[in-house]
Amino acid sequence: MSPSRSPVIIYTRSWCGYCAAAKSLLSGKGVAFEEIDIEAVSGARAQMIKRAGGRTSVPQIFVGDTHLGGFDDVSALERRGGLDKLLAGERTP
Repeated sequence: MSPSRSPVIIYTRSWCGYCAAAKSLLSGKGVAFEEIDIEAVSGARAQMIKRAGGRTSVPQIFVGDTHLGGFDDVSALERRGGLDKLLAGERTP
């Protein structure tokens, strides 16, 4: 897959299994991403909650300004074939 046109950011916790699964999914697709550990980076949890529309669980995944949601949301998008399109800069329905 070609690199994403928009930066991919994933908010995580070090001990989170869903975070590990999301990172594995993205890495397996060759997607570079910035990981922000909400327990290690000051203010990151509040920033994540604000960007994610109040969602407090991790992971929370963004492609540019587009909020994809958590692992379940991203894996569902992948099953529908929309993740590659979104990562390539195309809009998905």
